Amino acid sequence: MLSLHISSYSTPSGYKLSELPIPKIRGDTDVLIKVFAASINPIDVKRAGGALKPVVKDSFPYRIGYDAAGVVTEIGKNVSRLKVGVAVYVRLPEINRGSCSEYVTCSEEQIGLKPPSMSFEEAASVPLAAMTALQALRKYGDLTGKTVFVPAGLSGTGLFACQLAKHVFRASKVICTVSTSKIPQVKELLGEGTVDQKQVIDYTKSDPRDVIEKGSVDFLFDTVGLAMQYLCLMKPKSSRIVSVSTTPSANVLQNSSLMRMAHNPTIPPYVRPALDIMDYIRKFRAGRYGAEYEYMILESSGKDLDELRGYVEDGRLRTVVGTIVEIQDLEAVQRACQVVYDGKGGLGKLVIRVARTESS
Repeated sequence: MLSLHISSYSTPSGYKLSELPIPKIRGDTDVLIKVFAASINPIDVKRAGGALKPVVKDSFPYRIGYDAAGVVTEIGKNVSRLKVGVAVYVRLPEINRGSCSEYVTCSEEQIGLKPPSMSFEEAASVPLAAMTALQALRKYGDLTGKTVFVPAGLSGTGLFACQLAKHVFRASKVICTVSTSKIPQVKELLGEGTVDQKQVIDYTKSDPRDVIEKGSVDFLFDTVGLAMQYLCLMKPKSSRIVSVSTTPSANVLQNSSLMRMAHNPTIPPYVRPALDIMDYIRKFRAGRYGAEYEYMILESSGKDLDELRGYVEDGRLRTVVGTIVEIQDLEAVQRACQVVYDGKGGLGKLVIRVARTESS
């Protein structure tokens, strides 16, 4: 099968496309999926570039990508919920990584049924980012009457967080930041009433700390690593910050999905103190403002994907696909992935079309 991979840690210019063996079903609850589309998240390209090299020893060839949408082609003997021919979408766990391939395997419990209203390309853009936002917002729970602040509201994860905060967790006010050119698109892309135009802040012209009332934010979803800069905005004694862009404590990382690999990696002793100290400092600083802080790492879940499918189908959640490239066009794939790697992308998710359906 064709697979996008690397033979050593590399920036996108070193990505290769060649034939690798089709993965085999090994567990009784495993499923083989023919991939039609995969999406690229920042973690995909950063991991391929060696972002966790001091902590995790990866094997090569290293297959790239976590998010995929496709059709089930084979199932293990104890698979009960999925059948051959069913359209699905998934955020692959670390041990199954490699969504930019013609076939992937995964345990049934990690897989969700594809939203019928979405194309494979749209569905592939959802799993990692939307599940991250969903699981982060659950850390607070019911946000009725509360204020949520999402820096980078049109980023891959931010756009889902804004919608879920308003339409699922019932926040009364959602505030986000975007660049000047994206301000007119917030309403169009996120839907009517998701973010009031008065709550859209142009971060290139204004500092959110000068615009948002001090002590008024109940929940901050930090996707850009700026949580500590916004502590003055947090409501004392009852607010919460969840970050996915700083660094975790050693225990959080060790027990996370990123470390569940065949060779059972462990964090080196010399790395643990640094992680713990940085995490402790952030928690201490947040505590001085009466806010709880934590770093969160996504846990893949088919149940969550099915929940998200419901929100898509009832109109509470939409995605934004920016660029679509064909996997066979390696140069285009490398260029598009480099944009994600540099963090200077345009609007919406990068999707790689792995195979065409009869209708595409």
